[in-house]
Amino acid sequence: MQRPLAGLTAHNAARELLAGVTLLAIAVPLNIGYAQIAGLPATAGLYALILPTVVYALTVSSRQLVASPDAAAAALVASSIGGLAVAGSADYATLALAQAIIVGVMFLALSLFRLGFLANFLSKPILVGFVGGLALDIMVSQVAKMLGVKIDSGGEFVDKVAGLVAGLGTASGWSIVIAAAAVAVLLGGRRVLPVVPWALVVLIVATVVVVVTDAQDAGVDVLGEVPAGPPQLTWPVLDWSMWLALVPSAIALTMITTAEGLLVSRSYGEKRGYPTRPNRDLFAFGVSNIAAGASASFTVGSSTSRTAAMDQAGSRTQLPSLVLAVGTLLLVMFGTALLADIPSPAIGAIVAVAIIPLLGVRDFIQLWRKDRFEFAIGVVCFLVTLLVGSIAGIVVAFVLALINLAKRAANPAIDVLAASGDPAESLLTEAPEGTTTAPGVIVIRLAAPLFFANGDVFSQAAKDAVTHAGPGAVRHLVIDMEAVTDVDVTGAEAFEALQSWLDEQHVSLGFSRVRPDTAVRLRRLGLLDAQPVYATNRAALTALATDPAPKEN
Repeated sequence: MQRPLAGLTAHNAARELLAGVTLLAIAVPLNIGYAQIAGLPATAGLYALILPTVVYALTVSSRQLVASPDAAAAALVASSIGGLAVAGSADYATLALAQAIIVGVMFLALSLFRLGFLANFLSKPILVGFVGGLALDIMVSQVAKMLGVKIDSGGEFVDKVAGLVAGLGTASGWSIVIAAAAVAVLLGGRRVLPVVPWALVVLIVATVVVVVTDAQDAGVDVLGEVPAGPPQLTWPVLDWSMWLALVPSAIALTMITTAEGLLVSRSYGEKRGYPTRPNRDLFAFGVSNIAAGASASFTVGSSTSRTAAMDQAGSRTQLPSLVLAVGTLLLVMFGTALLADIPSPAIGAIVAVAIIPLLGVRDFIQLWRKDRFEFAIGVVCFLVTLLVGSIAGIVVAFVLALINLAKRAANPAIDVLAASGDPAESLLTEAPEGTTTAPGVIVIRLAAPLFFANGDVFSQAAKDAVTHAGPGAVRHLVIDMEAVTDVDVTGAEAFEALQSWLDEQHVSLGFSRVRPDTAVRLRRLGLLDAQPVYATNRAALTALATDPAPKEN
């Protein structure tokens, strides 16, 4: 059992504490923005940094992964709950708590039954398209905030764009100036001094400007009063119908977080040389989300950007997350008055800059260059998520994943290894990877499990190999089973149909290099007992080529 705060020593404690201060400076402004994206008060974003963060840091196996709400999750929360309650209402907040609890339970189930592999169905094109669609939807809302234009942030993408265009005439000059300056500082500062928490600098300076110049009177929106005090433990009370209505969006949130969280956790563990345990990480996400639902917050996921920031700061433990939790607790208890005058255009600029990488422009360009089919998958997922909705996007994502899987599985690599010439010849031909063939013998190698999607393809490839050799040229067909890890019932029927056809052609059928697990499966399907098993070395195939009635090897 890995102890909490693994990797922490007296030598790195000071560095880890300093990294925690940096994380606090990064996380507070971002979480305020993400809470607004989700349609929740600023406290919901801040409370996510307290109890859920502590629970996660003490239970996760990764020493570096930072847990927090992120932009994609916040947008998914808003789009899924927006149709069930009015953003900002008490019912809306209760639904967000219930959603986080459902997500937590799903994570615990994934951990208990070791089902994290299900997230592998979200391939890179699907993730790029889904997250990119959410990011562009968020971007429209943040641009409106930066311009000081009022739009319905909980509406559909097309309605948001229409509202933004229609409201351009009402844009606030002060809002534009603040937002433009914030974007310039965030982008320029990152290039000059990347270690500086520029988001915090922007918030402080922008707030000072608003207070000194009375920009609020000129039309600049501010965050407003933030209630002081620590998070209160609570539990959402809802009808069962409402709990059930939240399940589809909870599934989407769980799968997206699982795919991203486990990938980032594993990559940093390999990079920094420490072990990670995927099922324990899923457990950590589960208990932290239940803690979020019980402490007036919303769904917690993994933060790739903050994890990268902590890695660059030299952090190799979860101590910065605990420093973040303590710092945020002190802020909500004694410092909420400092948050009231934060200008909304500055928050919009911080969130907009943070989600630019999520748009996936570079990823789409790479997909276009590498594989047009996978590019098309990403585009379809992007458009459905953007124009139809996040739940439809995740459903389409899984359908596309299955289509992509079936397309690739239905066309496995099939190597046909054969020697031409008189069957009486003793000369053998060396085939790739050391497999040897002889006149009158064809060896077929299937580099995939044999199942319903490729059974007919394999059977037809075997028939074509025998037919192309010419009448009477082939007396023995050997199937190299080294790369066949499984055979399903439909695949077994393909074998049986092939056997019947080969009998008509007076060609014997046999197997070689059968894996032990596959052999058990073949016997259960009644295939291995009926067919001989051959070796594929030179001596065995020479004997097979010269023996019209070969014996089982």
